[in-house]
Amino acid sequence: MATQPASIPNLDPDDGWSLPAWTYSDPEFHALEMRRVFRPSWQIVCHVSDVPNAGDYHTLEYAGESIIVIRGKDDVIRAFTNVCRHRGARIVDGPSGCAKKLVCPYHAWAYELDGQLSAVPIRGTYPQLDMSKHGLAPVDLEIYRGFIFVRLEDDGGPSVAQMIAPYDHEVAHYRFEDLRAIGRVTMRPRGVNWKNVGDNYSDGLHIPVAHPGLTRLMGTGYGVEAQPNVDKMWGPLLMRMNRNPSERAYLKYLPRVDHLPEDRQTLWTYFKLWPNVAFDIYPDQVDFMQWLPTSPTECLIREISYAIPDDRREMKAARYLNWRINRQVNAEDTWLITRVQDGMASESFTVGPLSEAEVALRNFARKIRRLIPEARQHRAPAPGWSRTSAPAA
Repeated sequence: MATQPASIPNLDPDDGWSLPAWTYSDPEFHALEMRRVFRPSWQIVCHVSDVPNAGDYHTLEYAGESIIVIRGKDDVIRAFTNVCRHRGARIVDGPSGCAKKLVCPYHAWAYELDGQLSAVPIRGTYPQLDMSKHGLAPVDLEIYRGFIFVRLEDDGGPSVAQMIAPYDHEVAHYRFEDLRAIGRVTMRPRGVNWKNVGDNYSDGLHIPVAHPGLTRLMGTGYGVEAQPNVDKMWGPLLMRMNRNPSERAYLKYLPRVDHLPEDRQTLWTYFKLWPNVAFDIYPDQVDFMQWLPTSPTECLIREISYAIPDDRREMKAARYLNWRINRQVNAEDTWLITRVQDGMASESFTVGPLSEAEVALRNFARKIRRLIPEARQHRAPAPGWSRTSAPAA
């Protein structure tokens, strides 16, 4: 397995150790993560092609908020909290839809597609109401190569484009802007802390041990790198005889993709953006995945596949076979992360040593410790510790 060291200087005395087990289940730690990690982080919502017309919207729920991304009549895509400014009622339900106006189902306050409050029943009974100041609350939005991201708070951190900049030249080959959904968003609940999903995603050491399919496809060529805000994993496919029917057929039917360089015709690449968003990039399609915390010991994996329209029978076969292969990989990973979450409940386990090859896990733990310094404590502090916690300078 190829690895490269993280580009961040090693200034952390705990750099060779994992995050302690208690941080994967502690309610106070979870609450601080929501405030310091998730509210300022960029979260993917959808692709611009998912909201092609005025009034088309998609929603995302995380960190106790419901966000709506909607295309306006002026063709501008905006994001707002999905909350009426009258009594706080949620305005729209479901993952997506289309509306001429956003009308609250409670008291029929109506908002234009740009978020402006435009109608209030019995308007005259609100003599102090300044309608220009009671539009929907805006949310920061960034479009990176066609994908729409939002964040709840601006802590001065990097943009999505800045986070992925070290690899943007690689992403550019895949024509993200031209992608279209080839499935629907799926939501898979997992009984593990969100960090367990991310740790596993960026872990290369378990590939030859726990993923026989990926090992048959890639041999020992799986690599891992870590940059300050993005991890890269990759594996070139071995075009050789394979005894697994789905893997053998995938290698057989995967067609040439003219816009990709030769070295990417049979390359699988994975990028994980801080803290919980990932792109699985294949020659035949691109998937995004994010793992959203729902409790200290539970999370929700949200994912969907996109591809450039291609009606070739070989491409359709390759995409189906890709799904079959990765369905098995996902099942293996679910089994693994569940075992880790269960094992972390043992009082015998505090922290584990990290190999120098585990560059992505070291980088992630370093960032968490900076935001929540109590993560340096191998045992959980006494209850109430979070009231005096402050991020590291």
